[in-house]
Amino acid sequence: MAGAAGPGTCPGAAGGDGDDSLYPIAVLIDELRNEDVQLGSRRVLGGCRRTGFRAVRWPRRFQRRLPAGSGKGCGSPDTTGPFEVQPGASWLEKCPGLLGRRKLRLNSIKKLSTIALALGVERTRTELLPFLTDTIYDEDEVLLALAEQLGNFTGLVGGPDFAHCLLPPLESLATVEETVVRDKAVESLRQISQEHTPIALEAHFVPLVKRLASGDWFTSRTSACGLFSVCYPRASNAIKAEIRQHFRSLCSDDTPMVRRAAASKLGEFAKVLELDSVKNEIVPLFTNLASDEQDSVRLLAVEACVSIAQLLSQDDLEVLVMPTLRQAAEDKSWRVRYMVADKFSELQKAVGSKITLNDLIPAFQNLLKDCEAEVRAAAAHKVKELCENLPIEGRETIIMNQILPYIKELVSDTNQHVKSALASVIMGLSTILGKENTIEHLLPLFLAQLKDECPEVRLNIISNLDCVNEVIGIRQLSQSLLPAIVELAEDAKWRVRLAIIEYMPLLAGQLGVEFFDEKLNSLCMAWLVDHVYAIREAATNNLMKLVQKFGTEWAQNTIVPKVLIMANDPNYLHRMTTLFCINEEVKPVLQKLGQDEDMDVKYFAQEAISAVTQRLRNLDFPGKDSEEPSAPEADKNQCLRPRVHGEDTGKTVLTQPYCRTPNLS
Repeated sequence: MAGAAGPGTCPGAAGGDGDDSLYPIAVLIDELRNEDVQLGSRRVLGGCRRTGFRAVRWPRRFQRRLPAGSGKGCGSPDTTGPFEVQPGASWLEKCPGLLGRRKLRLNSIKKLSTIALALGVERTRTELLPFLTDTIYDEDEVLLALAEQLGNFTGLVGGPDFAHCLLPPLESLATVEETVVRDKAVESLRQISQEHTPIALEAHFVPLVKRLASGDWFTSRTSACGLFSVCYPRASNAIKAEIRQHFRSLCSDDTPMVRRAAASKLGEFAKVLELDSVKNEIVPLFTNLASDEQDSVRLLAVEACVSIAQLLSQDDLEVLVMPTLRQAAEDKSWRVRYMVADKFSELQKAVGSKITLNDLIPAFQNLLKDCEAEVRAAAAHKVKELCENLPIEGRETIIMNQILPYIKELVSDTNQHVKSALASVIMGLSTILGKENTIEHLLPLFLAQLKDECPEVRLNIISNLDCVNEVIGIRQLSQSLLPAIVELAEDAKWRVRLAIIEYMPLLAGQLGVEFFDEKLNSLCMAWLVDHVYAIREAATNNLMKLVQKFGTEWAQNTIVPKVLIMANDPNYLHRMTTLFCINEEVKPVLQKLGQDEDMDVKYFAQEAISAVTQRLRNLDFPGKDSEEPSAPEADKNQCLRPRVHGEDTGKTVLTQPYCRTPNLS
């Protein structure tokens, strides 16, 4: 007979009358609970361990007896613990549970599906899930993985008919202190709720939501806010009334964190309610939250306003929503005004054109001249979208009379972030206003921004030149464009120089080859000898794009001679840049010709590849013993390529950017 394991014993293993197939699984589950692992003696210290506030004991169903004299347990030599790893248990050495403490338990949690498959659906429901529910107390990283795993566990517990078995552990996870764990648990609960039948939803899921909504700690009440919208549509009328009552209670909760959670889910909850309930219950809640004492609550109410406005008619909007929205646009907290500016395009689409012209345009004007730079920058980002969403009839007049005067003031704003935000969108107005208005009103603003002291402003203008090119052509800007490009190309910050290089192919295509050769060619060549490697590399790629745009004949006459002159430069970095340029231009051509359909072309291309490869191998690099035997003759099909790390091919490495002596080993 198997003796009962004493309180001082630890989980044991080996022969007996247990289920041999579950022996490795027992070890895996044990690692969910135990931190201390001794690899030297191959023992897992377990048994009764304090986990949080609960004394947890290894389930008897996983306990197995050792035959007499087979080995020592964690107690005396004659005592057999519930689990003992014998010497020679090689599978234990590969067990992912023995990787160490937190990572050990985390890996075991990620293999819960393996445990569930081994146990079967019935034992998963009756043994594994209760075990997990009782051992919820762990580190946040482990709990996060557990919450994620349980969201995909429906098929492992027997399908949708038994989905309610997953609710207890997830309910416990939804009440923990760590926010990311709660959010993941709520996400899994929302996923599982869709697999409940309407009857099971009211019998199991709705009571869970009620318990969370009436919990003593704010953590459970914040989690409940995210669950109302998924259970409301399929509930009966009586249950719906109770759900709405619970949500109203959370919207007026004493804890600001709960009110924030309720405000963040207000719009989502409104979408699943009946229209009468939206008017009679949701709108008053929105009004109260929008006037909350905490600005963190009020700004979330602005986000909910978008969803609510989409559900109401124009008349209802004017009476029920717009007074609160006007108040939010003039709120004493800049964070609330910032949220109004950030959501302005969505609000404009939700309320319609009539209310936009009467209420939102004046509010937008106030936001553009707000005392806080963050608010002005957020509003400036929305200028183009606002103008695009205006009614086509009369749009030009509205922009010229009500929007453009405020834009002109922002061009000379004292804050560089505001000017940068405006520069990123102002070029798009040219396609809306047309050629005449662009030349008369917008072109002076573009020229002023091209001369701005802030590099980001000039870069944003240059990056959107294609918008102006479609309307008036880029020649109108060419005289002011060139000084701005030169200043950016010579900027002390290398990231600014890198940004203008990336826009150079776009500028070249719009300015034309003649203007480029006359004004910008020297800049592109100067970048090849920049002291920053990233600039030299980008300049090399830039030349390749320019060749693709202007053609090989232009490259042979303009670029190649200048690149070849660099081969005699005394600076070894400049000579290596020559190699990079040649590599970018020659290698793709040889590779393409090496796959040509014509056999003669293919043959001579492979001859060229072989000759170049052989000559590079025979070069006498500094630091290389010239008497070292050369590598065997290369295969003609082998093209030049970077050496793979760890590969021993004998090829010369020419792609190490800062290496004076290439690695030939």
